[in-house]
Amino acid sequence: MAWFRRSKENISSDSQKKDTPEGLWTKCESCGEIVHKKVLAQNLWVCAKCNFHFRIGSKEYFSIVLDEGSFKEMDRKMTSKDPLNFVDTKRYKDRIKDTMKKSGLNDAVRCGTGKIKKREVVVACMDFAFVGGSMGSVVGEKISRAIDKAWKTKTPLIIISSSGGARMMEAAYSLMQMAKTSAKLARLSGAGIPYISVMTDPTSGGVTASFAMLGDFHIAEPGALIGFAGPRVIKQTIGKDLPAGFQRAEFVQERGFIDLIVDRKDMKETLSKLLEMIS
Repeated sequence: MAWFRRSKENISSDSQKKDTPEGLWTKCESCGEIVHKKVLAQNLWVCAKCNFHFRIGSKEYFSIVLDEGSFKEMDRKMTSKDPLNFVDTKRYKDRIKDTMKKSGLNDAVRCGTGKIKKREVVVACMDFAFVGGSMGSVVGEKISRAIDKAWKTKTPLIIISSSGGARMMEAAYSLMQMAKTSAKLARLSGAGIPYISVMTDPTSGGVTASFAMLGDFHIAEPGALIGFAGPRVIKQTIGKDLPAGFQRAEFVQERGFIDLIVDRKDMKETLSKLLEMIS
């Protein structure tokens, strides 16, 4: 015999479970902490519990490192073409159009000029949300033009990388950007104009093999994945377990490829001090 008869009258509206509005909360990939997105943004998209640095886009990064209202974008309307008529799970043309619509970006990097504590800089920042931050012909061209701008104006250059590597949908057109950006940076170095490379999670493939590793200073965010081939690919190739923390910023710094590991909240101050020292 039931202890009570369940009916609508037994259920108070105050005791009913209330649905949590979608999109207000996010889960930390590292520690599993549930964080309100507004609180996360106030903490510069870094988990207050474990210091995990969430991936962010160029808009957010510019707001962190540049003086407010100082960014002036260059080559904003430049977009990728489809020279190979490439098709995998969908047509490359359609993939680009869909990504542009979802992200509000025209490609995987935004370049321009700005100020860091009133000091002029040329800056480029990649967006992983746009086809994995992959480097196609547009990314290479925009980076090259940013380097040219720094060379012509004798202004320090900062590139913030976040990329899965070369864009396979453009094949050799993408790979050519490695040589082009590297050659431009060699000219910049010859002119004695400083270049600071900032690496965020992830920085890999052709970007690591070109402009990301050619800075006068190499800075990384804590825990950022930095390497050429990914750890899963390497493990499958050699058939062995990899060392703990393999290809993470701390591991890479121990082997001499990174100069500084800097928390996001300290990035602007660190860049300002470096620019003051080398400019």
